Amino acid sequence: MAETGADPLLLEAAAYLGATVLAVPLFKRLGLGSILGYIAAGALIGPYGLRLLTDVDAVRHVSEFGVVLLLFVIGLELQPMRLWRLRAEIFGLGFAQVALTGAALTLILALVPGLVSGGAPAAIVIGLALALSSTAFGVQLLRERNALSTPHGDRAFSILLFQDIAVVPLLALAAFLGGASAGMTLRDAGVAVAALAGLVIVGHYGLKHLFRLIALVKADEVFTAAALLVVALAALAMQWAGLSMALGAFIAGVLLAGTEFRHQLESDIEPFRALFLGLFFVGVGMAVEWDVAAAFWPIVLFGALGLFALKTALIFALTRLSGSGREDALRIGATLGQAGEFGFVIFALAASDGLLTPREVSILTVTVALSMALTPFALRGAGWIIARLARSGEPEVKAGGVVTPSRVIVAGFGRFGQVVARIMRMRGYSVTLIDNAPRRIRLARTFGSEVFYGDATKTDVMRAAGAEQADAIFYCINDREGAKLAVARMKQRWPHLRLFAAAYDRFQELELRAAGADHVIRETRESAIALASEALAALGDEAAVDELVEEFRRRDEEMLRLQAELGMEEGAEKMRQRYSVV
Repeated sequence: MAETGADPLLLEAAAYLGATVLAVPLFKRLGLGSILGYIAAGALIGPYGLRLLTDVDAVRHVSEFGVVLLLFVIGLELQPMRLWRLRAEIFGLGFAQVALTGAALTLILALVPGLVSGGAPAAIVIGLALALSSTAFGVQLLRERNALSTPHGDRAFSILLFQDIAVVPLLALAAFLGGASAGMTLRDAGVAVAALAGLVIVGHYGLKHLFRLIALVKADEVFTAAALLVVALAALAMQWAGLSMALGAFIAGVLLAGTEFRHQLESDIEPFRALFLGLFFVGVGMAVEWDVAAAFWPIVLFGALGLFALKTALIFALTRLSGSGREDALRIGATLGQAGEFGFVIFALAASDGLLTPREVSILTVTVALSMALTPFALRGAGWIIARLARSGEPEVKAGGVVTPSRVIVAGFGRFGQVVARIMRMRGYSVTLIDNAPRRIRLARTFGSEVFYGDATKTDVMRAAGAEQADAIFYCINDREGAKLAVARMKQRWPHLRLFAAAYDRFQELELRAAGADHVIRETRESAIALASEALAALGDEAAVDELVEEFRRRDEEMLRLQAELGMEEGAEKMRQRYSVV
């Protein structure tokens, strides 16, 4: 009989999932955030902990897909017009942050004797690498606080985006300073530009048609597979061209942000993004070499604290000079004060070229990981300072404030939903429209209405559309059972939401009310009342119209209440006993 044993892959997966299931809820319960929970889980099961997982490089290599998916989702949330609006902050504020922070860190490393053994070239590489912040940390924290669309979220993301763009020239600089011939040649630059142009052209003209074709099939698993395929191909194209994989995924997301599929795509990608990004943070925790941290704890501890303090101060000053308010500048500095994941890549390249020793790489790796772990505490500290400033009676006047219009979601763009959406827009409300019929979406766009593709019965799709922050949600879909389940799920997940629903008949109205809808209207009731009123007026009985309609509404509501309490037949019979005509 053949000898059997546990599958190593399953063992590693079980170790990862078990550690995160235990650590992440605990850290969130303590108010420390999920990111620190993942890092702690990695430290626990990694090669310097219980040794359940030992191959740090393999975990880090796989988990890079989490950063790729994160940038794709961020791209979906950034429409091209918004990206164009942020261009000055991306290439102005972003460049200033990298240049100024890199110069300051390089100067410190070069002037303090004994910090680096490779002289000025090593100081330049380390300084610029530490100037980069963690895209995974920064964006995840902004998303958790629903701050990506705020003024300070815009600026923080602009800086992060420039840093991602700067990774490629920094890698080339590290190779050049190390004496390698791996710097980017003119041919390499041409390949990179051609790859970018090809991705933009294919994405702009081909992707929306691909997803429209898949949407017609109505196979959710194929739609999800296609979304993952697009992310993987875009990332591979950029990697082949020598650029950042995350940059390729981000561009693909931006190109799809203007299509009707953005909310459905975000909903489908979200579970994979969360798992792989969690694995990335686990990899960060696994990389912490506790023996190195213990042996050089003054350098590691004060290095991480000093790095965070310096970056926060410089980012605070730059954002204040560029027009941010005091509170926003403090939030941006606290969000981006850590070193980033691309530092690991740059340090490894610098070591292979002889600029850094293995011991220096270990110290830098632990320092970067510790600076990441400081981020949630820094944000809590920033929140405490902001609260103290608010209590001190010195509120800061912010220029250019814009009142955000109320947010409304209309699910189902049929005959009923169209009327609701038009009325809400006429009043100036910001309306998001969702439908799952590609033909109806195309027809709506010919009349100037933007409708997004998605299954409104799924809470993940509604969350991606902004349901959690919506002021009103209208369910005007034809799926009777789906509407009832959707209302119940939405109320269970977000009890504060105001849900308005259209019902086909009084039976469905009772179901929707029982499911938790705040207001329900039967599709034909109001039009039938209006038609009867017109008829009464035409018959010369217009004097009694208003009184008669009011009495009809009262009796109809009474019957609904009785039918909800006693059942359809018993409720109707009770009404017949009270009134000869109901």
